[in-house]
Amino acid sequence: MRQPVDNHLESNWNDSIKNSKSRDADFDTLSGHRVDLCYFPSIIDNNYKNNLGFPGQYPYTRGIHPNLYRGKLWTMRQFAGYGTPEETNRRFKLLLNKGQTGLSVAYDMPTLMGYDPGHSLSIGEVGKCGVNVFHMGDMETLFKDIDLGKVSVSQTINGPAIILLAFYIAVAEQKGVSASNLKGTLQNDILKEFIAQKEWIFPPKPSMKLITDMLTYCTEKMPLYNTISVSGYHIREAGSTAVQELAFTLADGFTYLEHGISAGLDVDSFAPRISFFFNSHLDFFEEIAKYRAARRIWARRLKEKYGAKNERSMMLRFHTQTAGCSLTAQQPEINIARTSFQAMAAVLGGTQSLHTNSMDETIALPSEKAAEIALRTQQLIAYETGVTNVVDPLGGSWFLENLTDEMEEKTEEYFLEIDDLGGVIPAIEQGYQQREISKSASIYQDKIDNNKRVVVGVNKFINDEKEIDIPILEIDTRAEQSQMEKLDQLIKNRDQQQVKNSLKQIIETCQSGDNLMPIIINAAKSYCTLGEIVDAMKTEFGEWQENSVF
Repeated sequence: MRQPVDNHLESNWNDSIKNSKSRDADFDTLSGHRVDLCYFPSIIDNNYKNNLGFPGQYPYTRGIHPNLYRGKLWTMRQFAGYGTPEETNRRFKLLLNKGQTGLSVAYDMPTLMGYDPGHSLSIGEVGKCGVNVFHMGDMETLFKDIDLGKVSVSQTINGPAIILLAFYIAVAEQKGVSASNLKGTLQNDILKEFIAQKEWIFPPKPSMKLITDMLTYCTEKMPLYNTISVSGYHIREAGSTAVQELAFTLADGFTYLEHGISAGLDVDSFAPRISFFFNSHLDFFEEIAKYRAARRIWARRLKEKYGAKNERSMMLRFHTQTAGCSLTAQQPEINIARTSFQAMAAVLGGTQSLHTNSMDETIALPSEKAAEIALRTQQLIAYETGVTNVVDPLGGSWFLENLTDEMEEKTEEYFLEIDDLGGVIPAIEQGYQQREISKSASIYQDKIDNNKRVVVGVNKFINDEKEIDIPILEIDTRAEQSQMEKLDQLIKNRDQQQVKNSLKQIIETCQSGDNLMPIIINAAKSYCTLGEIVDAMKTEFGEWQENSVF
């Protein structure tokens, strides 16, 4: 390796390496060749300094940590949840026992939409695509015998995010864990719901008010907790290109920043706790370039536009999930290979945590066997491939660097178009992002239909055998029955006057504009249900109906 020229940036990097922990591992190749921590061009000029720099230094193109995975591996956080809280608790413990290092909760559709299991729209959906949680007691069961003070927990919840966070805080306090010690992430990205996933409850403005309330509360009370995980994943799953995923996601992130600042928060007080959630699709190098461009764009905007002074504000941290939309029901075992390539791209792109999809997810929720294989895929990459030995090992590739620059340029073009429409929320109301994604999805599907893009097992290398020879997880109606029985018992045994008073407080706080977070935590402790709290907020906030975008 050429020794970089002695300069201030390099000196700072070397100092940060000395002050960083290193894993007790062998970082040589299988043949015994010494591998350096990071590699550089023969001449470090101003262009290199401005666009790439050193790992762990502005603009963070090469990663947010000086020694990346030599210091600490990414969090292996498999998305899990099905049926009842009891069943999901058992799955959590299984994954932790097999080496998973963080938890990620998948909620079912009634929970995502803010309905109790007894609601007419919940019938047939309880526990089907995730776990059903409708009151604080369910949250307690979900994390039974799991130390919330030690395990980082991610929750994929958006419309009713403030309520599920309240349940989580209440349960943690019941277990003797202060909110200030909780680690994890709340997705809480309502803008991408309006753009892509369509699981909203309230209109955009009150939805943003709820997010601002959570930002304010968590900034003051939960310094270790990531209040928002700005999600590009679902934008990509809806059919966007990689550039659209990057542009629309970062634009959403800037919108959350602006609302926090407008609420009186100093940008450096909450920006470090905003994280991101990206998709990893099958165009290997494009995905890696996307992650590198994301870090650089975020860093520059935070510094130049929003006046951030804290380096942590400028460090874009992200979770990655392999692309669900790339999986096929045909020959599902092939999905193991697809997921492996996608996971490798995420790691080479410098992800902080990772979920690898299971091979059976186009057919059903993951079986235990499929979930274990998905986790082992991450462990294989971490411990056997050698890709964790070097920071940004593909940095300096002419192709990759050019692609990274192009991703940044095209993303900036999208920012200008969104600004011309008045910003993210006015653009959503006009259907701009939705139309752009729909056009891209249509073009992609047309290429598959016309065999211009090969999907193995679908339009080429087809196996005529229809039988699927893998275990399939089945969710029966017992989960729904169990949750409805719990609802009946809860209503019979709780203090109804206390519930009534709590719900009245919620309505009054919605009207006054005060922070709802403490009020909803109190409602959670009174055993108000998810649906009851949502209905109370609907009386003031109303519901959102999307206009046609075509």
